Amino acid sequence: MVHTVNKLSELRIGEMAVIDSFTDPVMSLKLLEMGCTPGERVELVKIAPMGDPIAISVSGYLLSLRKAEASTVLIHLITS
Repeated sequence: MVHTVNKLSELRIGEMAVIDSFTDPVMSLKLLEMGCTPGERVELVKIAPMGDPIAISVSGYLLSLRKAEASTVLIHLITS
């Protein structure tokens, strides 16, 4: 089965993606200030034991996001 991803919240640990756009204008301003800009590479590093929040590597640092926040970030998966 193919694993399709189009939201940051759907990544699996170790997967890398590129940010395309945002679905929430208010949340996008906060994310842009934290280095989540379109074209930026992100990698899912950790998921909390209960599944929320998640930790991503972006712009050279780890960023913790709630799943609801991550679901507003549209991405495309980087495949090898």
